[in-house]
Amino acid sequence: MDTGLFLEMLDIDSTSGKEAGFADFLAERLLTPACKVEEYEVGDGTKNLFFSWGEPKVVFCTHLDTVPPYISSTVSEESGTVFHGRGTCDAKGQIFAMYEACKTLEAKGCSDFGLLLLAGEETGSFGAKAFEAMADKPFPTDDAWIIVGEPTDNCMASAAKGTKSFEVTFEGKPCHSGYPENGESAILYFNDFMNALRSIVFPMDDLLGETTWNVGKLVSDNPQNILSGSLTCRVYFRTTFESDEMV
Repeated sequence: MDTGLFLEMLDIDSTSGKEAGFADFLAERLLTPACKVEEYEVGDGTKNLFFSWGEPKVVFCTHLDTVPPYISSTVSEESGTVFHGRGTCDAKGQIFAMYEACKTLEAKGCSDFGLLLLAGEETGSFGAKAFEAMADKPFPTDDAWIIVGEPTDNCMASAAKGTKSFEVTFEGKPCHSGYPENGESAILYFNDFMNALRSIVFPMDDLLGETTWNVGKLVSDNPQNILSGSLTCRVYFRTTFESDEMV
């Protein structure tokens, strides 16, 4: 197992939006004598990669980008060899493990499998959506077995929570904070919305568990002595079979 390659992978900053350089690195370093690599532009400066051996009927798949901020790699050997750093478990570890599996299959003379690496997963699955929209895909997605690499505590999983993301804008009326009766604060509207959202009880899913949500990209760039005229944010849900329609 080429742990040196894994450390090289970890030492590349591929946080969301910066994964194009990582894709270029992998397109060169993961090539083997029996495989070919194809690159597909996503449309936002990033790219997807597809490594194939023959006519793939089984495809390993995971993503290129990692959650910011970038954290450099370290290795500890107190209880075996343990790698630390951004991407070790999501999802550079999966890329490395799947690539090692592909090399093992190649060494055994197997064929008809592939490795699909997608951009932009952490920020909206843009690479996956771009790949799905392709008219001429490199393998028949309806007929192939696709094995997705995600952190699952080393358990095989056949279902996962879905995601839904919404951009929300709250409009107020700005005014000097010394005379709040002359305006309307978008911050207070946001607070009302959050309290209402927190009061909702989503149904428990027997298979997937709770529905959870988070708020990100919160922006209200008003001076401290001016009531906020506008606030924008994104609300991000992890949905289940029971809650998807409700969300």
